[in-house]
Amino acid sequence: MSEKIQKVLARAGKGSRREMERAIEEGRVSVNDKTVQIGERINPNDILKLDGHIIRFKAEDEIPCRVLIYNKPLSEVSTRNDPEGRKTVFDRLPPLNSGRWVSVGRLDINTTGLMLFTTDGELANRLMHPTHEIEREYAVRVFGEVNDAIIQKLRMGVELEDGPANFTKVRFHGGEGINRWYHVTLAEGRNREVRRMWESQGVQVSRLSRIRYGEIKLPRNLPQGGWAELETKDINYLRKLVDLKPIYMAKAVDANNKIKNIKANRIRKAIRKSELRKTRPASKSRSRKRS
Repeated sequence: MSEKIQKVLARAGKGSRREMERAIEEGRVSVNDKTVQIGERINPNDILKLDGHIIRFKAEDEIPCRVLIYNKPLSEVSTRNDPEGRKTVFDRLPPLNSGRWVSVGRLDINTTGLMLFTTDGELANRLMHPTHEIEREYAVRVFGEVNDAIIQKLRMGVELEDGPANFTKVRFHGGEGINRWYHVTLAEGRNREVRRMWESQGVQVSRLSRIRYGEIKLPRNLPQGGWAELETKDINYLRKLVDLKPIYMAKAVDANNKIKNIKANRIRKAIRKSELRKTRPASKSRSRKRS
């Protein structure tokens, strides 16, 4: 069955539907080497190109909607490729036979914790759109004097360079002196927003970790650098948040990697193995050069 071209591009992870509509309006999209217009549709056997590059796609009902939860470590960047050669959050994700993993937002290099990845670009783009106002919760360790007046300001709203921002909740979570832990909640995901809000009050963030996205919580037994696959009910919870129809099956890579079956020791072994695989080719190439 034919589908709208912007929908197919969004599902392939190339951007939101609106962004793909703009790409069509700008003449950047073609089907069978013919530039298309808004409203045109595409069939499964057509050749789709964006900016001259072929986009591989399948019909919507042929693609299993999968979602991974990932515990991001420090020093990983949230881009697919890094020009400086740093590790990325995509390096340890399981390979796909078709399609690709699309990240639901980003975390900066010094932030750890919960990230979501999906095979459904449309789901990812809707989850990231600010109109849905999905709650994110962070555990924050701050360095500096924090009093009730500062907490009140952060709840009521502070002015940042890109507009006003506020925490919907701020809860004290232990610590003494000028090193204290708080759990904070907000309903958007602007760049470095949590850090910038505290810094606006003269308080430095020394550690920051995302622990919840909507009702999806970071499992305590999921080690840093490990991933697990969400159950169908959790995927449908996310889809309902952004007005997408539910799915009835989600193809699993490995039943043991389902979120309900997390075994921390096994995941740590898998992380070590993946790191060894990445270092072996480099060591072989060095040995060839020496010879």
